[in-house]
Amino acid sequence: MKRRSSVRIKSALFLQPSLLGTLVLFVLPFGVVAAYSVASGSRGGRFVGLENYQALLENTAFRLAARNTALLCGTAVPLVVVLSLLAAMLLSEEIPARSGLRAALLSPLFVPVASVVMVFRILFHQNGALNDLLVKLGADPVNWLQSGWSPVAVELLFLWKNLGYNTVLFMAALAAVPRDVLEMSCLEGAGRFRRFFSIKLYYISPTVLFVTVLSLISAMKLFREVYLLAGAYPYASLYLLQHFMNNTFESMDYQKLCAAAILLAICMTAVMGLLFLIERHLGKDLENV
Repeated sequence: MKRRSSVRIKSALFLQPSLLGTLVLFVLPFGVVAAYSVASGSRGGRFVGLENYQALLENTAFRLAARNTALLCGTAVPLVVVLSLLAAMLLSEEIPARSGLRAALLSPLFVPVASVVMVFRILFHQNGALNDLLVKLGADPVNWLQSGWSPVAVELLFLWKNLGYNTVLFMAALAAVPRDVLEMSCLEGAGRFRRFFSIKLYYISPTVLFVTVLSLISAMKLFREVYLLAGAYPYASLYLLQHFMNNTFESMDYQKLCAAAILLAICMTAVMGLLFLIERHLGKDLENV
């Protein structure tokens, strides 16, 4: 008992610096943001309850940014998860030039963001390479960054940037699936699709959750690329929550900014909780397989 108590005390002492850093760098700033979101001013402001949140929800720019961000996350995140899983399954097979394809998928991780954005601006500019190709094919040019097609360019940029890393994670998860279980299913006559949905998908479900969470965070942080691509006030369909927060910060409207941050934190926590519940349910099913 004494030895266990000594170990616990030592463990608690070693954890103190990390706990202190978390408290000072994360918990206290979040508390200050929450306090500002229900006050009328940053200094000596009176308590106004949910007035800042009500004003925020009535703000046209915020609703536009929230809708665009939700559409981006709702389309780009599932797409990158599915495509990276398909790419991992393909690269797990014995195919020609497999090593070269793996290296090509990882190359976006080493390219600076500014260089990538410059390439995409050349591709999707009004007089860019993609429109030149459309004209040669007899089609009309498209103003990709100043029309309803602008989210397509951003989603392609998001896919190009995140597909490789997610593929590597899925390849590692697929390699960890027990081979004896797969061989037994083959002996019992299970087809390729049945093996994937009944065996592999269950075993890689934690990785699916992890990749989905990473992709969701990356989609929420897709401000720098869009800012370099289209500026601080882009076409309406490209105006994201990060644009709204950045412009609100520049106008020094801290109450609106803090209220938006708290709402975003609540929404992200709810989405993460739902994803963990789904993965937990799949994990229970896996135990019964």
